[in-house]
Amino acid sequence: MQIDKKAVTKVALLSRLELDEKETELYSTQLAAILSYIDKLNEIDTKDVLPTSHVLPNLKNVFRKDSLKNSLDAADVLSNAPSKEGDFFKVPQVIEGK
Repeated sequence: MQIDKKAVTKVALLSRLELDEKETELYSTQLAAILSYIDKLNEIDTKDVLPTSHVLPNLKNVFRKDSLKNSLDAADVLSNAPSKEGDFFKVPQVIEGK
């Protein structure tokens, strides 16, 4: 598949990119090289290769078991707060509004 300057210009327009003539030429050359490489990969016989989702064998997530613990008491947590309101930290308003 060949990528010409017209295709690059169309994609740039759709992407809201402003490309000058030099950039359009450069990107059309680079994209053509990438597609040429992909065409070479399509020539490889992969009929005996199983599909994989990851390159490493035996990949698994390691999770710890959930365990219940007592949490901190609200009074202890708020004891060093510079400002509090009820059981909450009081912070300066950062969003304008009522």
